[in-house]
Amino acid sequence: MKKIVTLLLICMLLPVFAYASTYTVTVTTDKATYSAGNVVKTTALLKRSGSLSSPSSSPKITIKDPSGSTKVNAVSMTKVSTGTYTYSYTLSSSAPAGTWSDKVAVASSSDTGTATINFTVGSAASVTTATPAAGTYTAAQNVTLTSVPAAPIYYTTDGTTPVYPVAGTTKTYSAAIPVATTTTLKYFSRTTAGVSEAVKTGVYTISGPKTHDAANTSLTWTGYGTCLACHRTSSTDMYQGVHYQWMASGAKMTTGPAAKQGKMDSLDGSSALNAYCINILDGWKACGACHAGTGNKPVATTTPSDAQLAEIDCLMCHKNGTIATPYARTRNATTGLFEPNVGIDMNNVVRTVIKPVRNTCLGCHAKAGGGDAVKRGDIALASGTTADSLYDVHMATSRGNMTCQNCHKFTNHKVAGRGSDLRPQDSTVAVTCATTTCHPTKTGVSTGHATSGIQKHTARVACQTCHLPIYAKDANDTTATEATETNRTWEHNEWNATLLRYEPLPTKGSNLVPKYAFWNGTSWGNNLNDAAVIDPTTGFYKISRPNGAITDPAGTKLYPFKYKTAQQPLDTTTGKLIGLSTRSFFADGNYVTAVNTGLANMGRTGDAWQTVTTDEYQVLNHQIPPASGNALSCSACHPNTTATKMKLITNFGYGLKKPTSDLCNDCHGSESVPSYTSVHSKHVDSEGYDCSLCHNFSRPERGLKMTK
Repeated sequence: MKKIVTLLLICMLLPVFAYASTYTVTVTTDKATYSAGNVVKTTALLKRSGSLSSPSSSPKITIKDPSGSTKVNAVSMTKVSTGTYTYSYTLSSSAPAGTWSDKVAVASSSDTGTATINFTVGSAASVTTATPAAGTYTAAQNVTLTSVPAAPIYYTTDGTTPVYPVAGTTKTYSAAIPVATTTTLKYFSRTTAGVSEAVKTGVYTISGPKTHDAANTSLTWTGYGTCLACHRTSSTDMYQGVHYQWMASGAKMTTGPAAKQGKMDSLDGSSALNAYCINILDGWKACGACHAGTGNKPVATTTPSDAQLAEIDCLMCHKNGTIATPYARTRNATTGLFEPNVGIDMNNVVRTVIKPVRNTCLGCHAKAGGGDAVKRGDIALASGTTADSLYDVHMATSRGNMTCQNCHKFTNHKVAGRGSDLRPQDSTVAVTCATTTCHPTKTGVSTGHATSGIQKHTARVACQTCHLPIYAKDANDTTATEATETNRTWEHNEWNATLLRYEPLPTKGSNLVPKYAFWNGTSWGNNLNDAAVIDPTTGFYKISRPNGAITDPAGTKLYPFKYKTAQQPLDTTTGKLIGLSTRSFFADGNYVTAVNTGLANMGRTGDAWQTVTTDEYQVLNHQIPPASGNALSCSACHPNTTATKMKLITNFGYGLKKPTSDLCNDCHGSESVPSYTSVHSKHVDSEGYDCSLCHNFSRPERGLKMTK
């Protein structure tokens, strides 16, 4: 017994060696800019060997003002979960403007690690400057607004006072404001901290005749080449754009040629199919009514001649619909080319051209597929005029009153944005909700939403998924229905008294719930002369699909889609879908004749064929209602047993990789499972484990522990 006691005593007297650990510290603040009196919330993430970890004592925070004076001196932060700490500091009402420093240091004597972030305390407001300054000019002006420090700017051009939140005729500044006539411009900026500048007013007087001015009698219409004399560069840019060529890069497609794809008819595998008019093979005259050309099919060339450039119809997009005789055109039955309607004062038309407005774009895009709201499901003619914010908070005249170009930016006549079912990519500029002028607080994945629970979804769930609960809605101030087509069959026809032609029989629906799928930004598509492919999930021949899966890397998100089916012909000899002749069908409504004509156009006369069902997915982006009371609630997706919108476990791969009876004992003994929320909170939020420990997917972008 004495020997044992002696041995224990010796062990107790041996020195205990402490091994220092180096922590990687990441510091963030909930905003970049604050005003005096605001609360600054600092969050620190502490990682050791790549995983969140907590030292023996909480890290200390030190905050200094622009002069270097210490306002918070090494105060312990509050632990939220493993490796995660927060501290909130209230700026005084007299807090000096400028750059403040926010330093976090690991306080344990045996551990090290430090990081510093700066934040700005702003003055009362940003200062906005208009260039050129208000005054009298003899020509139209493009007025740019700049705020220092940079902040969103709001303005009006009708003399009313701009307001925030945006309402009435107030617009959010995003690009130079064209001033072609005498205009009263009012504007102000509002910082992300919520401080508004006093409204400024500038009167721009345009005194003399301008190039595009009815008072300039020297500008006369000489045909569709009139614009070319002054706008050769713009004409060349437009000639190469998808609005004219109907073809562009196929870089976002995983099927078909990468060099070019689109809706223009071709037998080389680049010509898109859809579940509407199938393809424009033999249907150019009907489809070409929305083409921004004078009637001939465009020729693909990098060096278009003057004659080819003159075949662009600039007025399709730049016509002024408010003049006495607005531009309209009719195809000449003999030449097949478009001509201005009789009785239109074309001199006045070219002297009053404007940048495209919503109704200009909607004239083609809302009526795609054969009629108002038919094709896209979230775009209708009502989008151009409605004041109903529940229909579309962005475009409603009573709320955002946004133009199409606010989101779809044009660069050299090439437009940003692409539907998941569309083959061409016209511009590489991305369309995003989170910009400094639209949703500046949501530009990252760590701030902007009411709770951290909602915020965590933004890295893997698209804004539209939560904010677009239904589509194909009816606006409350239009008499027309905004129902969209959900199916069409070419086996039966109906007479269109407006267009004076036969059309396939449609099925339409309103207030539809989207389908949901993962999308990584690329798409699968079936083109003319591709082998048809059956989707084993739906049992139908697929036309287009968004690519994406739960196991994809960061950037892939869950999106809402319109789901559309059709009955159309399949060549059973080759296993390819047939580019049915719409020209023939529109003339007499005879399905068999239209199919056989389509086969002949494809060089496959006499092939056997049958009617099959096709389907496609089309991403939804419009008709967003106000968030309050309309965005999806948690119960729409959680838990799987009672979810009202989507079953994440059943249909989207969020289930466990094996039964809990076998899964839990990989790490510990049997424990009770009160609810999925408590289990998730314990394992992810508190202990910092990655999804892959329990599921068949990972979320490495969150920096969680990949092993037990």
